[in-house]
Amino acid sequence: MSNEDEFFDAVTGLDSDESYEGVSEASFKDAQVFESSSQKNNGSVPQENGIKKHRTSLPAPMFSRNTVSIWSILKKCIGLELSKITMPIAFNEPLSFLQRISEYMEHTYLIRRACSLSDSLERMQAVAAFAVSAVASQWDRTGKPFNPLLGETYELTREEQGFRWVSEQVSHHPPVSAFHAESLAGDFVFHGSIYPKLKFWGKSVEAEPKGNITLELLKHNEAYTWSNPYCCVHNIILGKLWIEQYGTVEIVNHSTGDKCVLNFKPCGMFGKELHKVEGYIQDKSKKKLCVIYGKWTECMWSVDPQAFETHKKSEKKGDYKKQKNEEVEGAENDDADDMPEVQETVSVVPGSTLLWRIDSRPAHSATMYNFTNFAMSLNELEPGMEAILAPTDCRFRPDIKAMENGNIDEASKEKERLEEKQRAARKERNKNDEEWSTRWFQMGTNPYSGSQEWLYTGGYFNRNYQNLPDIY
Repeated sequence: MSNEDEFFDAVTGLDSDESYEGVSEASFKDAQVFESSSQKNNGSVPQENGIKKHRTSLPAPMFSRNTVSIWSILKKCIGLELSKITMPIAFNEPLSFLQRISEYMEHTYLIRRACSLSDSLERMQAVAAFAVSAVASQWDRTGKPFNPLLGETYELTREEQGFRWVSEQVSHHPPVSAFHAESLAGDFVFHGSIYPKLKFWGKSVEAEPKGNITLELLKHNEAYTWSNPYCCVHNIILGKLWIEQYGTVEIVNHSTGDKCVLNFKPCGMFGKELHKVEGYIQDKSKKKLCVIYGKWTECMWSVDPQAFETHKKSEKKGDYKKQKNEEVEGAENDDADDMPEVQETVSVVPGSTLLWRIDSRPAHSATMYNFTNFAMSLNELEPGMEAILAPTDCRFRPDIKAMENGNIDEASKEKERLEEKQRAARKERNKNDEEWSTRWFQMGTNPYSGSQEWLYTGGYFNRNYQNLPDIY
Protein backbone atom coordinates (compact mmCIF):
# COMPACT_ATOMS: atom_id res chain seq x y z
CA MET A 1 0.00 0.00 0.00
CA SER A 2 1.08 3.57 -0.45
CA ASN A 3 2.80 5.68 2.13
CA GLU A 4 0.07 7.83 3.62
CA ASP A 5 1.05 9.29 6.92
CA GLU A 6 2.60 12.69 7.40
CA PHE A 7 0.31 14.14 10.07
CA PHE A 8 2.50 17.15 10.72
CA ASP A 9 5.97 18.51 10.58
CA ALA A 10 8.47 16.47 12.40
CA VAL A 11 11.47 18.20 11.03
CA THR A 12 14.96 17.33 10.05
CA GLY A 13 17.16 19.73 8.27
CA LEU A 14 20.03 20.26 6.03
CA ASP A 15 22.17 22.81 4.77
CA SER A 16 24.68 23.59 2.21
CA ASP A 17 27.39 26.00 1.66
CA GLU A 18 26.89 24.52 -1.69
CA SER A 19 25.70 26.77 -4.36
CA TYR A 20 24.44 30.02 -3.43
CA GLU A 21 23.58 30.11 -7.09
CA GLY A 22 20.22 30.42 -5.43
CA VAL A 23 21.33 33.83 -4.23
CA SER A 24 23.52 34.93 -7.11
CA GLU A 25 22.70 37.98 -9.20
CA ALA A 26 21.83 35.84 -12.22
CA SER A 27 19.55 33.70 -10.13
CA PHE A 28 17.74 36.69 -8.70
CA LYS A 29 16.82 37.73 -12.22
CA ASP A 30 14.95 34.44 -12.40
CA ALA A 31 13.01 35.45 -9.31
CA GLN A 32 11.53 38.29 -11.33
CA VAL A 33 10.28 35.93 -14.04
CA PHE A 34 7.28 34.80 -12.05
CA GLU A 35 6.10 38.30 -11.23
CA SER A 36 6.64 39.78 -14.68
CA SER A 37 5.05 36.76 -16.35
CA SER A 38 2.05 36.99 -14.05
CA GLN A 39 1.57 40.59 -15.02
CA LYS A 40 1.88 39.76 -18.72
CA ASN A 41 -0.69 37.02 -18.49
CA ASN A 42 -3.04 39.01 -16.34
CA GLY A 43 -2.48 42.67 -15.66
CA SER A 44 -5.11 42.67 -12.94
CA VAL A 45 -3.34 40.72 -10.20
CA PRO A 46 -5.09 42.03 -7.06
CA GLN A 47 -3.01 44.64 -5.29
CA GLU A 48 -3.44 46.53 -2.06
CA ASN A 49 -1.05 49.40 -1.34
CA GLY A 50 1.26 47.93 -3.98
CA ILE A 51 1.33 44.47 -2.34
CA LYS A 52 -0.12 41.41 -4.05
CA LYS A 53 -3.23 40.15 -2.28
CA HIS A 54 -3.71 36.44 -1.69
CA ARG A 55 -6.99 34.65 -1.19
CA THR A 56 -8.35 34.58 2.34
CA SER A 57 -10.62 31.52 2.14
CA LEU A 58 -10.88 28.16 0.38
CA PRO A 59 -13.36 27.50 -2.46
CA ALA A 60 -15.44 25.25 -0.16
CA PRO A 61 -15.64 24.59 3.59
CA MET A 62 -14.41 21.34 5.12
CA PHE A 63 -16.74 18.37 5.50
CA SER A 64 -17.56 16.37 8.63
CA ARG A 65 -15.22 13.58 9.69
CA ASN A 66 -17.74 12.12 12.11
CA THR A 67 -18.98 9.44 9.69
CA VAL A 68 -15.56 7.79 9.29
CA SER A 69 -14.29 5.10 11.67
CA ILE A 70 -10.52 5.15 11.93
CA TRP A 71 -10.46 2.37 14.53
CA SER A 72 -11.01 -0.35 11.92
CA ILE A 73 -7.80 0.79 10.22
CA LEU A 74 -5.58 1.52 13.20
CA LYS A 75 -6.50 -1.20 15.72
CA LYS A 76 -3.77 -3.51 14.40
CA CYS A 77 -1.13 -0.78 14.33
CA ILE A 78 -0.54 -0.04 18.02
CA GLY A 79 3.16 0.63 18.60
CA LEU A 80 4.02 0.39 14.91
CA GLU A 81 5.36 3.03 12.55
CA LEU A 82 2.57 4.29 10.30
CA SER A 83 4.58 4.58 7.11
CA LYS A 84 2.54 2.25 4.93
CA ILE A 85 -1.01 2.62 6.22
CA THR A 86 -3.54 4.15 3.85
CA MET A 87 -5.77 6.52 5.80
CA PRO A 88 -9.30 7.59 4.75
CA ILE A 89 -9.22 10.83 2.80
CA ALA A 90 -11.69 12.29 5.29
CA PHE A 91 -8.78 12.78 7.68
CA ASN A 92 -6.80 14.84 5.17
CA GLU A 93 -6.61 18.57 4.68
CA PRO A 94 -6.34 19.99 1.12
CA LEU A 95 -2.60 20.59 1.16
CA SER A 96 0.39 18.44 0.28
CA PHE A 97 2.99 17.88 2.99
CA LEU A 98 5.35 19.96 0.83
CA GLN A 99 2.95 22.87 1.20
CA ARG A 100 2.50 22.22 4.90
CA ILE A 101 6.22 22.54 5.60
CA SER A 102 6.37 25.82 3.66
CA GLU A 103 4.38 27.25 6.57
CA TYR A 104 7.70 27.55 8.38
CA MET A 105 8.02 30.76 6.39
CA GLU A 106 4.88 32.42 7.74
CA HIS A 107 6.94 34.49 10.19
CA THR A 108 9.89 35.23 7.89
CA TYR A 109 10.10 38.72 9.39
CA LEU A 110 11.84 37.10 12.38
CA ILE A 111 14.68 35.94 10.10
CA ARG A 112 14.89 39.40 8.56
CA ARG A 113 15.03 40.86 12.06
CA ALA A 114 17.90 38.52 12.93
CA CYS A 115 19.73 39.63 9.78
CA SER A 116 19.40 43.28 10.78
CA LEU A 117 20.70 42.94 14.36
CA SER A 118 24.33 43.64 15.25
CA ASP A 119 24.29 41.82 18.61
CA SER A 120 24.71 38.01 18.46
CA LEU A 121 22.54 37.42 21.55
CA GLU A 122 19.69 39.39 20.00
CA ARG A 123 20.13 37.44 16.77
CA MET A 124 19.85 34.16 18.68
CA GLN A 125 16.67 35.43 20.36
CA ALA A 126 15.13 36.20 16.98
CA VAL A 127 16.17 32.80 15.60
CA ALA A 128 14.71 31.06 18.66
CA ALA A 129 11.44 32.93 18.18
CA PHE A 130 11.43 31.85 14.52
CA ALA A 131 12.04 28.20 15.50
CA VAL A 132 9.01 28.31 17.83
CA SER A 133 6.84 30.21 15.35
CA ALA A 134 7.61 27.59 12.67
CA VAL A 135 5.47 25.02 14.53
CA ALA A 136 2.73 27.44 15.62
CA SER A 137 0.51 26.75 12.61
CA GLN A 138 0.02 23.19 13.91
CA TRP A 139 -2.23 24.44 16.69
CA ASP A 140 -5.65 22.79 16.10
CA ARG A 141 -4.49 21.50 12.68
CA THR A 142 -5.61 17.91 13.13
CA GLY A 143 -6.09 17.22 9.42
CA LYS A 144 -3.38 15.16 7.71
CA PRO A 145 -1.68 16.68 4.67
CA PHE A 146 -1.56 14.58 1.50
CA ASN A 147 1.57 12.47 1.08
CA PRO A 148 3.71 13.98 -1.69
CA LEU A 149 4.24 11.75 -4.71
CA LEU A 150 7.82 10.89 -5.55
CA GLY A 151 9.16 13.78 -7.64
CA GLU A 152 6.41 16.19 -6.54
CA THR A 153 7.57 19.79 -6.08
CA TYR A 154 6.30 23.02 -4.56
CA GLU A 155 7.52 26.53 -5.04
CA LEU A 156 6.47 29.63 -3.16
CA THR A 157 7.54 33.19 -3.89
CA ARG A 158 6.49 35.94 -1.49
CA GLU A 159 7.95 39.23 -2.60
CA GLU A 160 6.22 41.10 0.24
CA GLN A 161 7.97 38.79 2.74
CA GLY A 162 11.22 38.75 0.78
CA PHE A 163 11.77 35.04 0.12
CA ARG A 164 11.35 32.24 -2.37
CA TRP A 165 11.05 28.53 -1.60
CA VAL A 166 11.37 25.26 -3.49
CA SER A 167 10.81 21.73 -2.20
CA GLU A 168 10.90 18.26 -3.69
CA GLN A 169 9.80 14.81 -2.54
CA VAL A 170 13.14 13.04 -2.84
CA SER A 171 12.17 9.64 -1.40
CA HIS A 172 8.95 7.67 -1.06
CA HIS A 173 10.04 4.82 1.24
CA PRO A 174 10.98 6.29 3.64
CA PRO A 175 9.12 9.51 2.89
CA VAL A 176 11.59 12.41 2.73
CA SER A 177 10.74 15.98 1.75
CA ALA A 178 13.65 18.35 1.04
CA PHE A 179 13.29 22.14 0.96
CA HIS A 180 15.40 25.22 0.28
CA ALA A 181 14.37 28.83 0.94
CA GLU A 182 16.37 31.96 0.31
CA SER A 183 16.06 35.68 0.79
CA LEU A 184 15.30 37.72 -2.33
CA ALA A 185 17.76 40.27 -0.92
CA GLY A 186 20.50 37.64 -0.58
CA ASP A 187 20.89 37.81 3.20
CA PHE A 188 19.72 34.38 4.39
CA VAL A 189 19.30 30.75 3.33
CA PHE A 190 17.04 28.30 5.18
CA HIS A 191 16.88 24.62 4.32
CA GLY A 192 16.23 21.13 5.53
CA SER A 193 14.86 17.69 4.76
CA ILE A 194 11.99 16.15 6.65
CA TYR A 195 11.45 12.53 7.59
CA PRO A 196 8.55 12.34 10.05
CA LYS A 197 8.40 9.02 11.85
CA LEU A 198 4.89 8.37 13.11
CA LYS A 199 3.59 5.83 15.61
CA PHE A 200 0.10 4.99 16.80
CA TRP A 201 -0.27 4.47 20.56
CA GLY A 202 -3.91 3.43 20.91
CA LYS A 203 -5.44 6.85 21.54
CA SER A 204 -2.83 9.06 19.91
CA VAL A 205 -0.44 9.42 16.99
CA GLU A 206 3.06 10.66 17.76
CA ALA A 207 5.41 12.25 15.23
CA GLU A 208 9.11 11.94 15.99
CA PRO A 209 11.33 14.62 14.43
CA LYS A 210 14.34 13.41 12.48
CA GLY A 211 17.42 15.41 11.49
CA ASN A 212 18.20 19.12 11.55
CA ILE A 213 17.06 22.42 10.10
CA THR A 214 19.73 24.92 9.07
CA LEU A 215 19.45 28.69 8.88
CA GLU A 216 22.36 30.73 7.53
CA LEU A 217 22.61 34.48 8.08
CA LEU A 218 24.99 35.31 5.26
CA LYS A 219 25.82 38.89 6.29
CA HIS A 220 26.96 37.68 9.71
CA ASN A 221 28.61 34.46 8.46
CA GLU A 222 26.49 32.56 10.98
CA ALA A 223 24.77 29.20 10.74
CA TYR A 224 22.18 27.86 13.18
CA THR A 225 20.91 24.28 13.33
CA TRP A 226 18.08 22.70 15.29
CA SER A 227 15.35 20.06 15.14
CA ASN A 228 11.67 20.33 15.97
CA PRO A 229 9.93 18.93 19.08
CA TYR A 230 7.80 15.80 19.16
CA CYS A 231 4.19 16.33 18.15
CA CYS A 232 1.24 14.27 19.35
CA VAL A 233 -2.38 14.22 18.17
CA HIS A 234 -4.66 12.92 20.93
CA ASN A 235 -8.03 11.15 20.65
CA ILE A 236 -7.52 9.66 17.20
CA ILE A 237 -10.25 7.09 17.89
CA LEU A 238 -12.74 8.87 20.12
CA GLY A 239 -13.22 12.34 21.57
CA LYS A 240 -12.05 15.78 20.50
CA LEU A 241 -8.76 15.82 18.62
CA TRP A 242 -6.10 17.99 20.20
CA ILE A 243 -2.39 18.56 19.74
CA GLU A 244 0.55 18.96 22.07
CA GLN A 245 4.25 19.41 21.34
CA TYR A 246 6.96 18.31 23.73
CA GLY A 247 10.65 17.66 23.95
CA THR A 248 13.90 19.60 23.99
CA VAL A 249 14.99 21.71 21.03
CA GLU A 250 18.63 22.85 20.90
CA ILE A 251 19.55 25.70 18.58
CA VAL A 252 23.30 25.98 18.02
CA ASN A 253 25.09 29.01 16.60
CA HIS A 254 28.04 27.29 14.94
CA SER A 255 29.96 30.57 14.61
CA THR A 256 29.86 31.82 18.22
CA GLY A 257 29.23 28.58 20.13
CA ASP A 258 26.11 30.09 21.71
CA LYS A 259 23.28 27.65 22.30
CA CYS A 260 19.57 28.07 22.95
CA VAL A 261 17.88 25.19 24.79
CA LEU A 262 14.08 25.21 24.57
CA ASN A 263 11.88 22.82 26.54
CA PHE A 264 8.46 22.27 24.96
CA LYS A 265 6.56 21.01 28.00
CA PRO A 266 4.05 18.15 27.97
CA CYS A 267 0.68 19.24 29.32
CA GLY A 268 1.09 17.42 32.68
CA MET A 269 -1.49 16.11 35.14
CA PHE A 270 -3.62 19.24 35.48
CA GLY A 271 -2.84 20.68 32.05
CA LYS A 272 -0.89 23.54 33.63
CA GLU A 273 2.01 23.14 31.23
CA LEU A 274 -0.05 22.82 28.02
CA HIS A 275 1.63 24.69 25.13
CA LYS A 276 4.34 26.11 27.41
CA VAL A 277 7.89 26.63 26.19
CA GLU A 278 10.74 27.55 28.54
CA GLY A 279 14.46 27.70 27.95
CA TYR A 280 17.60 29.78 27.96
CA ILE A 281 20.47 31.02 25.84
CA GLN A 282 23.99 30.24 27.01
CA ASP A 283 27.38 31.22 25.63
CA LYS A 284 30.15 28.75 24.76
CA SER A 285 31.34 28.77 28.40
CA LYS A 286 27.76 27.72 29.44
CA LYS A 287 26.97 31.01 31.12
CA LYS A 288 23.22 31.73 30.95
CA LEU A 289 22.67 34.98 29.06
CA CYS A 290 18.88 35.14 29.10
CA VAL A 291 15.73 33.08 29.65
CA ILE A 292 13.14 32.57 26.91
CA TYR A 293 9.57 31.60 27.79
CA GLY A 294 6.01 31.66 26.51
CA LYS A 295 3.65 29.40 24.56
CA TRP A 296 4.13 28.04 21.06
CA THR A 297 0.47 28.82 20.40
CA GLU A 298 0.68 32.43 21.53
CA CYS A 299 3.90 34.37 22.16
CA MET A 300 7.54 34.21 23.27
CA TRP A 301 9.42 36.56 25.65
CA SER A 302 13.01 36.96 26.84
CA VAL A 303 14.19 38.20 30.23
CA ASP A 304 17.24 38.33 32.50
CA PRO A 305 17.80 34.91 34.21
CA GLN A 306 17.82 36.36 37.73
CA ALA A 307 14.54 38.21 37.22
CA PHE A 308 12.99 35.00 35.86
CA GLU A 309 14.10 32.89 38.85
CA THR A 310 12.79 35.47 41.33
CA HIS A 311 9.45 35.53 39.52
CA LYS A 312 9.23 31.72 39.46
CA LYS A 313 9.83 31.46 43.21
CA SER A 314 7.03 33.87 44.01
CA GLU A 315 4.77 32.09 41.50
CA LYS A 316 5.45 28.69 43.08
CA LYS A 317 4.29 29.87 46.51
CA GLY A 318 0.91 30.83 45.07
CA ASP A 319 0.71 27.64 43.00
CA TYR A 320 1.34 25.40 46.03
CA LYS A 321 -1.65 26.79 47.90
CA LYS A 322 -3.83 26.44 44.81
CA GLN A 323 -2.69 22.89 44.08
CA LYS A 324 -3.58 21.72 47.59
CA ASN A 325 -7.21 22.42 46.68
CA GLU A 326 -7.03 20.67 43.27
CA GLU A 327 -7.98 17.00 43.51
CA VAL A 328 -8.35 14.70 40.55
CA GLU A 329 -12.09 14.46 39.89
CA GLY A 330 -13.04 10.84 39.23
CA ALA A 331 -11.03 8.20 37.42
CA GLU A 332 -9.22 8.84 34.17
CA ASN A 333 -11.50 8.60 31.14
CA ASP A 334 -10.64 5.31 29.43
CA ASP A 335 -12.08 6.39 26.09
CA ALA A 336 -10.56 9.82 25.47
CA ASP A 337 -7.77 12.02 26.75
CA ASP A 338 -9.65 15.15 27.72
CA MET A 339 -7.89 18.25 26.56
CA PRO A 340 -6.93 20.46 29.50
CA GLU A 341 -8.62 23.81 29.65
CA VAL A 342 -6.44 26.22 27.70
CA GLN A 343 -5.15 29.17 29.67
CA GLU A 344 -4.25 31.50 26.86
CA THR A 345 -2.41 34.10 28.90
CA VAL A 346 1.31 33.97 29.62
CA SER A 347 2.41 35.34 32.99
CA VAL A 348 4.85 38.02 31.84
CA VAL A 349 7.90 38.58 34.03
CA PRO A 350 8.57 42.30 34.68
CA GLY A 351 11.34 43.58 32.42
CA SER A 352 10.68 41.03 29.65
CA THR A 353 11.05 41.75 25.93
CA LEU A 354 8.45 40.43 23.49
CA LEU A 355 10.11 38.34 20.75
CA TRP A 356 7.08 37.09 18.82
CA ARG A 357 3.30 37.03 18.96
CA ILE A 358 1.11 34.80 16.81
CA ASP A 359 -1.22 36.36 14.24
CA SER A 360 -4.92 35.78 14.85
CA ARG A 361 -6.61 33.30 12.54
CA PRO A 362 -9.47 34.31 10.26
CA ALA A 363 -12.95 34.17 11.79
CA HIS A 364 -13.98 31.30 9.47
CA SER A 365 -10.82 29.23 10.17
CA ALA A 366 -12.74 26.48 12.03
CA THR A 367 -14.74 25.70 8.87
CA MET A 368 -11.57 25.80 6.73
CA TYR A 369 -9.48 23.03 8.37
CA ASN A 370 -8.26 25.53 11.02
CA PHE A 371 -6.01 27.12 8.40
CA THR A 372 -4.13 30.33 9.06
CA ASN A 373 -4.37 33.15 6.52
CA PHE A 374 -0.98 32.04 5.21
CA ALA A 375 -2.10 28.41 4.76
CA MET A 376 -5.29 29.54 3.03
CA SER A 377 -3.28 30.89 0.10
CA LEU A 378 -0.82 28.03 -0.42
CA ASN A 379 -2.78 26.03 -3.01
CA GLU A 380 -4.06 29.07 -4.91
CA LEU A 381 -3.32 28.91 -8.63
CA GLU A 382 -2.97 32.58 -9.49
CA PRO A 383 -3.32 33.97 -13.02
CA GLY A 384 -0.18 33.30 -15.06
CA MET A 385 1.15 30.58 -12.75
CA GLU A 386 0.36 27.67 -15.08
CA ALA A 387 2.86 28.96 -17.62
CA ILE A 388 5.57 29.35 -14.97
CA LEU A 389 5.33 26.52 -12.43
CA ALA A 390 6.97 23.13 -12.84
CA PRO A 391 4.35 20.57 -13.99
CA THR A 392 5.16 18.58 -10.81
CA ASP A 393 3.96 21.43 -8.53
CA CYS A 394 1.41 20.50 -5.82
CA ARG A 395 -1.07 23.05 -7.15
CA PHE A 396 -1.69 20.77 -10.13
CA ARG A 397 -2.60 17.71 -8.02
CA PRO A 398 -6.19 16.79 -8.95
CA ASP A 399 -6.99 15.04 -5.66
CA ILE A 400 -6.02 18.05 -3.55
CA LYS A 401 -7.87 20.41 -5.90
CA ALA A 402 -11.02 18.26 -5.76
CA MET A 403 -10.92 18.20 -1.97
CA GLU A 404 -10.36 21.94 -1.83
CA ASN A 405 -13.46 22.37 -4.02
CA GLY A 406 -15.50 20.20 -1.66
CA ASN A 407 -15.78 17.16 -3.97
CA ILE A 408 -14.72 14.37 -1.62
CA ASP A 409 -15.71 11.47 -3.92
CA GLU A 410 -13.68 12.81 -6.82
CA ALA A 411 -10.76 13.54 -4.45
CA SER A 412 -10.79 9.95 -3.20
CA LYS A 413 -10.87 8.51 -6.74
CA GLU A 414 -8.05 10.79 -7.91
CA LYS A 415 -5.94 9.98 -4.88
CA GLU A 416 -6.33 6.27 -5.57
CA ARG A 417 -5.51 6.79 -9.26
CA LEU A 418 -2.34 8.78 -8.48
CA GLU A 419 -1.14 6.20 -5.96
CA GLU A 420 -1.72 3.37 -8.44
CA LYS A 421 0.13 5.33 -11.12
CA GLN A 422 3.04 5.79 -8.72
CA ARG A 423 3.11 2.07 -7.91
CA ALA A 424 3.05 1.16 -11.61
CA ALA A 425 5.95 3.55 -12.31
CA ARG A 426 7.97 2.01 -9.48
CA LYS A 427 7.35 -1.52 -10.84
CA GLU A 428 8.46 -0.40 -14.29
CA ARG A 429 11.69 1.05 -12.90
CA ASN A 430 12.37 -2.15 -10.95
CA LYS A 431 11.75 -4.24 -14.05
CA ASN A 432 14.28 -2.16 -16.01
CA ASP A 433 16.75 -1.92 -13.08
CA GLU A 434 16.42 1.88 -13.09
CA GLU A 435 17.17 4.04 -10.06
CA TRP A 436 15.00 7.04 -9.26
CA SER A 437 16.86 10.26 -9.96
CA THR A 438 16.03 13.41 -7.99
CA ARG A 439 16.03 16.71 -9.89
CA TRP A 440 16.79 19.61 -7.56
CA PHE A 441 18.35 17.99 -4.47
CA GLN A 442 21.08 15.42 -3.92
CA MET A 443 22.80 13.78 -0.97
CA GLY A 444 25.79 15.68 0.39
CA THR A 445 27.56 16.66 3.61
CA ASN A 446 26.11 19.37 5.81
CA PRO A 447 29.23 21.48 6.56
CA TYR A 448 27.94 22.34 10.06
CA SER A 449 26.54 19.05 11.39
CA GLY A 450 28.76 16.82 9.26
CA SER A 451 25.80 14.55 8.51
CA GLN A 452 24.74 13.25 5.10
CA GLU A 453 21.66 15.17 4.03
CA TRP A 454 19.66 16.26 1.01
CA LEU A 455 21.13 19.50 -0.35
CA TYR A 456 19.72 21.86 -2.95
CA THR A 457 21.78 21.73 -6.14
CA GLY A 458 20.36 24.96 -7.58
CA GLY A 459 18.86 25.74 -10.93
CA TYR A 460 15.15 25.36 -10.18
CA PHE A 461 14.37 29.00 -10.88
CA ASN A 462 16.04 28.83 -14.29
CA ARG A 463 12.68 27.34 -15.32
CA ASN A 464 14.14 24.47 -17.31
CA TYR A 465 11.44 21.90 -16.64
CA GLN A 466 12.11 19.48 -19.47
CA ASN A 467 12.22 15.76 -18.73
CA LEU A 468 10.32 16.01 -15.46
CA PRO A 469 8.32 12.90 -14.50
CA ASP A 470 4.65 12.69 -15.39
CA ILE A 471 3.26 12.08 -11.89
CA TYR A 472 -0.29 13.46 -12.20
